Amino acid sequence: MMNLPTYITGLRVLLIPILVIVYGLPMPGSHWAAALIFVLGGVTDWVDGYLARSLGQTSRFGAFLDPVADKLMVVIALVLVIGFNQLHSLVFAVIIIVGREIIVSALREWMAELGKRHFVAVNALGKWKTTSQMVAVTLLILYQPGQTLLLIIGGVSLYIAAVLTVWSMWLYLRDAWVEINS
Repeated sequence: MMNLPTYITGLRVLLIPILVIVYGLPMPGSHWAAALIFVLGGVTDWVDGYLARSLGQTSRFGAFLDPVADKLMVVIALVLVIGFNQLHSLVFAVIIIVGREIIVSALREWMAELGKRHFVAVNALGKWKTTSQMVAVTLLILYQPGQTLLLIIGGVSLYIAAVLTVWSMWLYLRDAWVEINS
């Protein structure tokens, strides 16, 4: 079912190739424009969720598309930042974040098949993880060689996001394990 929140989520998906193109442009200001696109994507994530709940316009398709759009935007932005800038010191954090997203997505699918998806619903820690991740990625999109302070703050924020990522994954796995073994 297509509704306003789902269209807004679709906009986030359409922003991804625009982000890729703008980030790769060899012109002044392209990193600022790419960061603005990424932030706009983050804002659409909040807006579509708020509208879906407040207008009672949740849908199965929207529930599917929203996390896919989020994960695609973050993972693609991280790959861009690491690839273009060869930021080897951040590769471990990116591996943790991407690996966690795959594991938790698979866990949610499995728990849904068991009729127990509510045991792996998004929690407050997941919101903190997402916030630190969005701040880190935005700062790293803005980074250009020679901007050491931006790289340090963005890198530290990314590793904080990686720690929160592991912690939230552990909580999801623990809760699912308890339910599976009960």
